[in-house]
Amino acid sequence: QVQLVESGGGWVQAGGSLRLSCAASGRTVSRFSMGWFRQAPGKEREFVATINWSGASTSYADSVKGRFTISRDSARNTVYLQMNGLKPEDTAVYYCAAVWRPTWPPSEYDYWGQGTQVTVSS
Repeated sequence: QVQLVESGGGWVQAGGSLRLSCAASGRTVSRFSMGWFRQAPGKEREFVATINWSGASTSYADSVKGRFTISRDSARNTVYLQMNGLKPEDTAVYYCAAVWRPTWPPSEYDYWGQGTQVTVSS
C-alpha cells in the first residue's frame, strides 16, 4: 500500500510559479508510475501530467504543456510538479496519484493523495 502526501500549494499571482511535491510512504515508488491531476470547483477531475517508473517518459495535458514539468527523485520517493506561468484557470485542488507497473501511458491509478490547493489570482 502507498500513502501519498502533497505539499507546496498556495496562492500566487497570475504569471507566477509554484512547485508541488508528493511524498510517498508505505511502499517504495520504484516501478510506480506517478501522476498529477487537478479538480476545480464544479468541474471533473482532469489529468495534468504523468511520469513513468524510471522518469524517462512523461506526458502532459495540452493545457499545461510548456508550462508545467513533472519530475521525480526515486531516492527520496518524491515526485514534483513545477508550475510556471500560472493562469487563473489553473486554480484547483491538485492531487498526486500512483500505479504499479502500468502500461504506458497509465489509464488508471490505484493510490491517491488528499490534494493541495492552488489558487491563482488575476
